[in-house]
Amino acid sequence: MKKIRIYVDTSVIGGCFDPEFEKWSNSLFRNFENGIFVPLTSIVVEKEIEYAPLEIQKKFQDFLSLGPEIIPINKEILDIRNSYLKKAILKPKFANDLLHIAIATYANADVLVSWNFKHIVRFDKILLYNSVNIEMGYKQIQIYSPMEVARNDKD
Repeated sequence: MKKIRIYVDTSVIGGCFDPEFEKWSNSLFRNFENGIFVPLTSIVVEKEIEYAPLEIQKKFQDFLSLGPEIIPINKEILDIRNSYLKKAILKPKFANDLLHIAIATYANADVLVSWNFKHIVRFDKILLYNSVNIEMGYKQIQIYSPMEVARNDKD
């Protein structure tokens, strides 16, 4: 059976230390450790983590030890992101949020997980991202919070 490929953005790693989100972020990381899901991330996450607290940087290093697929930025990804910008889905100052979605789309991730409810995990925005994806010949991307994706130890 094909394993689900999950793109992890920066907020999920930081969520491992947030009382509101830690249960679900850490459950998702255990799922990766147990081989239930295939993890994906990007150079964008790596760059954003550089400015995070040390405990989050360490968690990212632990995540890297699981061997996630790390998606490099290329022209095609930038074209997808730029199409989102042209549709004014988000303002240019949030281009990195759009970049995460473009990377996950390009990488053919099954799901993008995020705790960013303002710009990423938001129904009206997801419809717009997917309309662009379809126009450009990509499949729709599923976007959820870790709470909706992670399998709890009791599942």
